[in-house]
Amino acid sequence: MSGQYRDFLELSYSELEELNLKAKEQRKSRVPAERLQEERLKYLTDTKGIKAVTVLFSDLEGRLHMLDYDKKFLINSYDNLTFDGSSIRGFTAQRESDLRLGIDWSAFYWGPADIFGPGKVLVFGEVIDKNGGHYTADLRGALKAFAKEQFEKNGYTLNAANEIEGFLFEGTDAERRFHETGKFTYMNQGGYYHSLPGDPLREFIDTCAEVQRAMGFENEKDHPEVAPSQFEINYTYGDAVAAADQIQLYKLICRQVATQMGMTASFLPKPVVGVNGSGMHTNVSITKDKKNLFWDPNGQEKISTFAWDFVDRILTHGNDICLLLNASVNAYRRLDPHFEAPNQIKASATDRGSMVRIPIGNEKSARVEVRSVGPDANPYAVLYSVFKTGLEGQTAKIDNLRQAERYLPDNVYTAIENFRSADWTGTLLGEDVKARYADLKQASADRCPRLLGTVVKPCEVQFHHDVYNQLLWNLF
Repeated sequence: MSGQYRDFLELSYSELEELNLKAKEQRKSRVPAERLQEERLKYLTDTKGIKAVTVLFSDLEGRLHMLDYDKKFLINSYDNLTFDGSSIRGFTAQRESDLRLGIDWSAFYWGPADIFGPGKVLVFGEVIDKNGGHYTADLRGALKAFAKEQFEKNGYTLNAANEIEGFLFEGTDAERRFHETGKFTYMNQGGYYHSLPGDPLREFIDTCAEVQRAMGFENEKDHPEVAPSQFEINYTYGDAVAAADQIQLYKLICRQVATQMGMTASFLPKPVVGVNGSGMHTNVSITKDKKNLFWDPNGQEKISTFAWDFVDRILTHGNDICLLLNASVNAYRRLDPHFEAPNQIKASATDRGSMVRIPIGNEKSARVEVRSVGPDANPYAVLYSVFKTGLEGQTAKIDNLRQAERYLPDNVYTAIENFRSADWTGTLLGEDVKARYADLKQASADRCPRLLGTVVKPCEVQFHHDVYNQLLWNLF
């Protein structure tokens, strides 16, 4: 069908950036939900070039799901968007399958037409159970509720910025075909900060950065990482829920751009043995009345006692929450001390092998960096567990807790055992969701060799939650 008959919305990148930054400011300013709903519905009604609204939500493992609602239908039915939860891994059983999607009107994005298609806007959804309350297996909802509680109770704003690494591989289905090929092919042989203008990796990074900028990410820097064909595209911090949403959008953008270029953007933590893996260093801080509570110019490493207490609780529960931060069989290949891997449960300003690092900062940027996080982890689970643990967890009576000889697991089976046996994970998630999550991880682990060895096995890619589909899962 000829495009000359269509008049769907297509905006320039500068127009998109202006709209997205305005929406971002409304979110930061905590504009009431009712006002945002009214404003967004009016915009959808008045803007004739919009044909559909893409609603995004995430399952228990952090896999992103998207469905398009016809604009006219959504305007009339936004308060009753039902879907079959039994088809989503980790959600409801078949006998109690009906769930609903609520619209989070603050999490509204305009996407470039050349990436997401013309005539569409995006918005994040909230999963609602049959009784009309927050669905417990929707960890975005759990994070949002916790962040709201901390603001209303203590005046805290939870801030996060994530450094997300990934690999660019040849072919559009490199992960899904790994069980056939047994290898990934690099698109670039360079290394840290090394690429030529116009080579495939640089072109990919440039395009992703342009899309992020247009979507209001407020970019900071982008560059090739240490390993061949590895990349990192950094952007500014946001409140915890917005930051987690942006992680999902970041990976979506990278995958879509790579696909359009005939390549695959992979967020497996360690897709190739012998080179650095990919991490998702998670920088967090807490502000109150616009004051950074982690900053103390006279404190140890120039952070406050409040921040050190936060760190001590993370270290205490490091093994308890490891499965939430390192969510796959493949993630434990990355926790290898020979490749700058943060596998030691300690805190340091300089040692990059530490689970927690204290970066150089000032009154604005003082923060704590949790380095052990894998890029395939559920971002809502990561930020929820880090903030709730840091604020409400226990502090162990261990001599020299911050430098003790303690290590994260080197395999997923130990991580699952730690997760199941910890009282704290039940407090975090509730016993029902805790059991569901552990069972999902166990099911994937049971399809893989217990010992990782020195070669990436097809099964650890084939049954990875980022790659999962029914066809591959049944090839066992």
